[in-house]
Amino acid sequence: MRHDSTIDTTAANLRSVAELVVADHAAAPCAVVGGAVRGSREGLPVSTTSEADGWRFGWGAAGVLWTRPPALLRTEPPSASTHHIFDLASLTKPIVALTLARLQQAGTLDRREPLAAFLPELADTPSGSVSLDLLSAHRAGLEAHRPFFVAEAGATQPDAARVLAEAAAARRAECVGVPPREGFPPVYSDLGYMLIGEALARRAGVPLDDLVAREVTRPLGLTLGSVRYLERQEPMAQRRLVPTEDVAWRGGVLHGVVHDENAWILAGKGTAGHAGLFGDVWSVVRLGTAIVDAWWGRRERWLDRASLEPLVAVRPGGPQAAGFERRSPGRDGGPPSSGALFGPETVGHLGFTGTSLWVDLQAQRVGVLLTNRVHPSRDHIAIRAARPAVYDALVEALG
Repeated sequence: MRHDSTIDTTAANLRSVAELVVADHAAAPCAVVGGAVRGSREGLPVSTTSEADGWRFGWGAAGVLWTRPPALLRTEPPSASTHHIFDLASLTKPIVALTLARLQQAGTLDRREPLAAFLPELADTPSGSVSLDLLSAHRAGLEAHRPFFVAEAGATQPDAARVLAEAAAARRAECVGVPPREGFPPVYSDLGYMLIGEALARRAGVPLDDLVAREVTRPLGLTLGSVRYLERQEPMAQRRLVPTEDVAWRGGVLHGVVHDENAWILAGKGTAGHAGLFGDVWSVVRLGTAIVDAWWGRRERWLDRASLEPLVAVRPGGPQAAGFERRSPGRDGGPPSSGALFGPETVGHLGFTGTSLWVDLQAQRVGVLLTNRVHPSRDHIAIRAARPAVYDALVEALG
């Protein structure tokens, strides 16, 4: 696993950008930012390592990890740094989509196959005939969310089969009895990715977190994975994990466990298809540069452009692509989450815990913001205003 000491010391210092989140917007106890752009600029050397040839990087951190200590860490909160590992929340979805793309490239599956080809027990549900492609693009007609954890949290062994069957049956009222054809109008849905995650794991014959490690984490050399995976790689990984929300019914401040309740009851320390991955800023930035490199034909051994294209292509009805989201206006017509300076060919994703990744495919630029904005409470939403300011500042700092 990669540590601070191995991060390029010539990278630009972006601490002032991270301070925008913590000091200017008071949006989270801590923030870590990272960015990368291809090309040269006076005073910012281009990396000469073979894996990062042509990329310039920047990193920065601000704030402290908690205001309420986790139960096992009754110490003064440490300052945030670039080696800390954050709950990526829904950034799990594009990573699962990349895993799907890798399996398609290898001939293990076809994204046009129906869900029932992977999970035959769901053949008679409304989602049984829906393709993985439509599920991944949020066009399967499913509800956005269901709180399965309410029923399952007290169970000794959560009934994952029941949860998946209910998710597959949770078609929105306006879509009941209507075949999807080319897909229903998009509604962002955790449920579709819960089903995709189980489908991929079933086809591959390994747990989803091991599959993600095989197809994404290890090929790219990233410190990114489920808590279970990270602890196997580094027994003391818990010390680097950033706490999230203070949830009384889960024992207080969450630390070393996924924040998303449905992922928690489905996968424990593993990962579900919609949430459950953790990573440090270096890894998320390098994931972004790998996506750009794949788009421009520089990563064909990992992922070719034809396999990546369905994940980022414009689709009718909304900004949701198949795993990523296209750049779009923010809430109430405000600026995009990626700010004003990322271009129209920008794709990325947000995470509920306060994380985000944006990749400008045309300008070959990557921006990452990792925070624990849900600490101590998810009700704090100042991150919405902080995100555009951060991404504009990243562009201005790195060019």
